[in-house]
Amino acid sequence: MSISSVLTNRNFAGLLAANTILGAAFPIQLILGGLAGLMLAPDPVLATLPSSVQTFAGMLAAAPFSLLMGWMGRKAGFALGGLITLAGAIAAMQALYTQNFALLCFAHFLMGAGWASFQYFRFAAGEVVDQNWRPVAISLMLSSLLVAALVGPQVFIAAKDALAPIPFVGAYAAMGVIAVVGLIPLAFVRMPVAKRVAPDRLASRFAAFAALRRPAIKRAVGIGAVSQGVMVFLMIPTPIAMVACGFSADTASDVVRWHIVAMFAPSFFTGFLI
Repeated sequence: MSISSVLTNRNFAGLLAANTILGAAFPIQLILGGLAGLMLAPDPVLATLPSSVQTFAGMLAAAPFSLLMGWMGRKAGFALGGLITLAGAIAAMQALYTQNFALLCFAHFLMGAGWASFQYFRFAAGEVVDQNWRPVAISLMLSSLLVAALVGPQVFIAAKDALAPIPFVGAYAAMGVIAVVGLIPLAFVRMPVAKRVAPDRLASRFAAFAALRRPAIKRAVGIGAVSQGVMVFLMIPTPIAMVACGFSADTASDVVRWHIVAMFAPSFFTGFLI
């Protein structure tokens, strides 16, 4: 198998297209969480709460989505994630129309849960190529989010006032459209059949959590948690701070754009390095 055969693999190409489209919702969520939160929050201190709830939802939903995909297959998990994201976008639109901060927080909870399912595209990519090419397939899948990083903020700029006079409703509507369109390429993907786990083997499956006692795994989880925490700490308040300093929402979206580019640009070579 060669790199060209990986790229022309129909299943991999479908996953790559779906990941690229759905990934465009991520920067929009980052931008909107703070700005819409600031607009509806009863106190400016709570402006970042929708984004915080979104991050928390992603953490809560990761394990259930993993179990669901193990039982029903990757495509079912991705489809459910897209539908949950769509529901979150609709709920956010309603929150802005009704000026309901609690509903906005719930909407971002749904979108965070939906985003958790999309994190498994990288693993799905490794399942449709030869084992020797799995690191490269995962790397290319992450690299596709560079396109999403460039497109997502541009979608926000184009759509944020599309349903004026209420700001940002159009951006949430665009995110709902992205969630639906991103599922279309999955119709052409044929994933390996999920292996059903017998009930008497579930105990041994959960025994895998014992691996968390291994120092190397604890270090890896700790590093991942700290780095993710720093990213959230820096990026969630950034659009709010920029607008407060007199910059436009469009300029704030550009900062988010290049932050996400920097997140995923190393993916072009990390897979080969691995």
